[in-house]
Amino acid sequence: MTAPTIRNDWTRDEIAALFDLPFNDLLFDAQTVHRANFPRNEVQLSTLLSIKTGGCVEDCGYCNQSTHAETGLKATKMMDVRAVLQAAAQAKDGGSSRFCMGAAWREPKDRDMPAIIEMVKGVRQMGMETCMTLGMLTDKQVGQLADAGLDYYNHNIDTSPENYTNVITTRSFEDRVQTLERVREAGINVCSGGIVGMGETRSDRVGFLHALATMEHPESVPINALVPVKGTVLGDMLADTPLAKIDEIEFVRTVAVARILMPASMVRLSAGRESMSEACQALCFMAGANSIFTGDKLLTTNNAGDDKDAALFAKLGVVPMAAAEQQPSPCAIAAE
Repeated sequence: MTAPTIRNDWTRDEIAALFDLPFNDLLFDAQTVHRANFPRNEVQLSTLLSIKTGGCVEDCGYCNQSTHAETGLKATKMMDVRAVLQAAAQAKDGGSSRFCMGAAWREPKDRDMPAIIEMVKGVRQMGMETCMTLGMLTDKQVGQLADAGLDYYNHNIDTSPENYTNVITTRSFEDRVQTLERVREAGINVCSGGIVGMGETRSDRVGFLHALATMEHPESVPINALVPVKGTVLGDMLADTPLAKIDEIEFVRTVAVARILMPASMVRLSAGRESMSEACQALCFMAGANSIFTGDKLLTTNNAGDDKDAALFAKLGVVPMAAAEQQPSPCAIAAE
């Protein structure tokens, strides 16, 4: 495979024009880009574990782990390192090659970092890629994660810059970007995407992808469909206005445009799969999605489950991506 042509100068008009393409043309173009840069019919299996649940002071309107939400979710302390490593070993046995750990914080405290570093090192020793999502980070904390060999840091931009304050008010869009820049400067791969189906417009989806495509492209781009949870701002809003939820064809369009804009990035079909039809998921793979989260839980919400995924893969002739075929990590190379 030849090195893909990477553009960081996409305009919003160009991205809007991609969204406007006839659906079959858009999927053909996206699949052509995908095949030029990744193995066909292979999807990376990742597992996401909540290592610290609930009690987050941020007011993200989609999140049931926020203290501003009234969902009845009980906050917990950070998991024991041994329990996390046991979960990682089970994920590896189940076929996952990347293990992602998420904590419901605005930012970690320095006293939390030694245990987090142990988790990263322990998972890496199993031969799995590591990913953490911990909120905002200081320079010191980023350096610690880089020294431990963290492969990816997830920090989603969530939506377009213009729509951001409709979703979150306790942190700015610029705060998100600054955290990504800090992580990138430390040599850690970036995982950043967002959520669609939050009542946003197509213009917001254009703006969301424009923001990602005009920065140094994240190596991993999760595309989430909102899982509306009663008691959250967006969950309650969409319960009253069901037509605001994104339809499956528009969701597939979003995945396809992301693939075309960021040809070398892993595009992950993330939250919301438990309510997607098999046909929608199949179209997402056609559109260039090549990574999913496995298991029955995605942090605190339901996920499709291993059995359903295996059955769908068998129907489609899709196989798990081998670890050797995934993108190399700068940190992993430096640590060897």
